[in-house]
Amino acid sequence: MVYIAYIILVFTVIQLLVALANLCFETNLPKTDYVPDVLVSVLIPARNEEENIGTLLDDLINQEYRNIEVVVFNDQSEDRTAEIVTEYTIRDKRISLLNSGGLPEGWLGKNFACHSLSGKAHGKYMLFLDADVRIGNNLIGRAAAFAMKHELGLISIFPKQIIINPGERITVPVMNYILISLLPLVLVRKLKYSSLSAANGQFMFFDKESYRTLGAHEMVKDDKAEDISIARIYRENGIKTACLLGDNSITCRMYTSFSDAVEGFSKNVIAFFGNSFVLAVLFWFATTFGFLFIAFSLSSALLFSYIIIYLVTRIIISAASRQSIFYNLLFIVPLQVSLGMFIYTAFINKNFKKFRWKGRNID
Repeated sequence: MVYIAYIILVFTVIQLLVALANLCFETNLPKTDYVPDVLVSVLIPARNEEENIGTLLDDLINQEYRNIEVVVFNDQSEDRTAEIVTEYTIRDKRISLLNSGGLPEGWLGKNFACHSLSGKAHGKYMLFLDADVRIGNNLIGRAAAFAMKHELGLISIFPKQIIINPGERITVPVMNYILISLLPLVLVRKLKYSSLSAANGQFMFFDKESYRTLGAHEMVKDDKAEDISIARIYRENGIKTACLLGDNSITCRMYTSFSDAVEGFSKNVIAFFGNSFVLAVLFWFATTFGFLFIAFSLSSALLFSYIIIYLVTRIIISAASRQSIFYNLLFIVPLQVSLGMFIYTAFINKNFKKFRWKGRNID
């Protein structure tokens, strides 16, 4: 038991160091005076997005970077999504609508939407955006400049999350806690190991040539965590990638209720642990009950040190994520309960029932 306590203590120190690296080193898309004049194809898969699609299209129309085309894939929406997009195509000729002809067997809906959109892209770069993302401050121009400067095949950004109600406060910060405490993002761009792979499908900025060479979304057509899988494929093929944190120029409100967050995060939480339920459970157990092993096996001084390190790590992660430090500390226990629920729901869905998202089975 003493050895387990020391392992948990060392692991917590490592989390602190990784989080500190993510706070101190360049983990946001840098501002730049140089903006290349290349066409960027902005590609938006949309299924029942009438509440979001108009807002995102307004953001794109108002981007400082003007050399874009925007294609929206209407994925058999049952609301006014297609009608709203059609209105925007009249206002701005850079915007077009692509309607789904149906979902082929063997494909997941979003993956097929992205694959279909890629066939309509004319730009040097392709930016896949989820419809619930908000962007501003010349984000597209900055992404293009960053990709060209570092010869990147893929840039992915985790948007700053808009968190409003209690259900969001005890769920949404969990994913940033995992990401920022386990993965030093600065090394994603600098090292080539496939184990250093992370991505977020809300913002995926591809070099079109490398994307089409690999057939990225086609390779992961039935993968629920397609974003992370694509990042791993890129790195396995020696193509440089970058994974960044969002600032105020890219935000998103992912979920508006506790139940939606549990179902949503359960789709991909295991992918953060290399698709290993064992590693996911060990992480949850160590970060939830680790203090008990230290309290019963080590000195009071080491227990006090552990608590301080644990809390400081949470503070650093909240700062790097641009989230409320107060609420993330206040809700530590509910956040850990939510992480356990994500893992449990992922296990149940994988083994006993199907995932459902936006009215579709997705496994």
